[in-house]
Amino acid sequence: EICGIGGIDAVRVEEAAGEVAADADDAVAVQAVSDRSAWALLRRPLFRALWIASLTSSIGTWMHELGAAWLMTSLTLSPVMVALMQTAASLPIVLLALPAGAIADMVDRRRMLLFTQGWMLCSATALGVLTVLGATTPWLLLILTFALGAGAAMNAPAWQATTSEAVPRAELPAAVVLTGLGLNLARAVGPAVGGVIVIATGAWAVFLLNAASFLGVITVLSRWRRTIQPKQSPSRPVLNTIGEGIRYASQTPALRAVLVRTGVFVPFASALWALLPLLARYELELNCFGYGTLFGFLGVGSVIGAIFLPKLQSHFSTDTLVTAATIMFAAAIAALAEVRHFGLLCLILMVAGMAWITLMTSFNVATQTAVPSWISARALELYLLIFHGGMAAGSVLWGAVTQHAGVAVALFGAAGGLLVSLVAIAWYPFKEIKQSDSISSTYMNRAAERTARVSTSAGPTLVTSNYR
Repeated sequence: EICGIGGIDAVRVEEAAGEVAADADDAVAVQAVSDRSAWALLRRPLFRALWIASLTSSIGTWMHELGAAWLMTSLTLSPVMVALMQTAASLPIVLLALPAGAIADMVDRRRMLLFTQGWMLCSATALGVLTVLGATTPWLLLILTFALGAGAAMNAPAWQATTSEAVPRAELPAAVVLTGLGLNLARAVGPAVGGVIVIATGAWAVFLLNAASFLGVITVLSRWRRTIQPKQSPSRPVLNTIGEGIRYASQTPALRAVLVRTGVFVPFASALWALLPLLARYELELNCFGYGTLFGFLGVGSVIGAIFLPKLQSHFSTDTLVTAATIMFAAAIAALAEVRHFGLLCLILMVAGMAWITLMTSFNVATQTAVPSWISARALELYLLIFHGGMAAGSVLWGAVTQHAGVAVALFGAAGGLLVSLVAIAWYPFKEIKQSDSISSTYMNRAAERTARVSTSAGPTLVTSNYR
């Protein structure tokens, strides 16, 4: 069946009867995944290797982020400069999101991942060496953070798109949950361990350990004998490939809903990540280990949320979960503006972590299930562009508000904005998505081929082509 999707010819790979059977099998498989632990996916060798490598690298990343943020508070007292650390990490994705997604759909993703992991290895090593030598300045720290973020921006779409190669499509929601669980296990462990290392040796040590963590990922990717994938799309310039992704998103209501809802949520949610270092150092007067502990409880909450999320997803709609999680996250941010008891703050951040994993998993699963595999990297990169664009802009905004009005005002403003953002549900609800996979056509459209000869003397003739 020839299809025209956003100006692209595509071929449905299922017959109609086969589709019904496949959809029924997928439904059973999804229910099975919901009923059993997502940990069962670790029995798949490829997914297990990628998951462990990602977990190790993520621990190094969270150690690095804690050390970099704490180092910036040591180098300058400016709230704007401290908040710019989040902007420097997120801005590269805004700038590189679309070309990264397009390239990931055009080239061998394994080779692309090897390149980006090597780039991040070099960036982290350079920052570690400069810090050992005492040559790191606030602006140099921002520049190297930007360079590391550029590698992450190019890496993200290809890495996320490999999930659909490592597991069957029916198990994709469970795989996304387990991936998020690994990232948040790292968030729980990395900051606390990083805080101890920074106190004992200095920030340079976590930078070099992060660099070493990329070696594990490179090793796994080097050993991965990726099967030959079907040609995703005809060779064409990167700009044309980017245009395909944008056209597809504009014509896909399910994907549009994810992008809009992400765009109205993230700028307000960014206040927690941008202002937590300032809150810990100047409001609570904590050391690096105390800050790492607060950060770690965010990860603990995310782990708890990831464990219970599959059961919640089987009982509640995505809109219900996202609404409840947004209210929880807003309440946690507002509480941070007033509470100064360390133990209570840890509990508040644990609740925030539970809400965060619910929101991020819901958005990510909705993105990946809204599109077929041949355009998944570009769809994910559009999502990451909106997400990190909101983080970058929001961090600057809340840093400026803090500098002029204080941390409490900024946190209350962000909490209020999160509650207001819920009105987007009325216009862009998340609907249950029933997606059949399609691949891009690599040959000319043959829809006009005739099935019967028509005499030119028979009179006017109407030829129709049906597109879906």
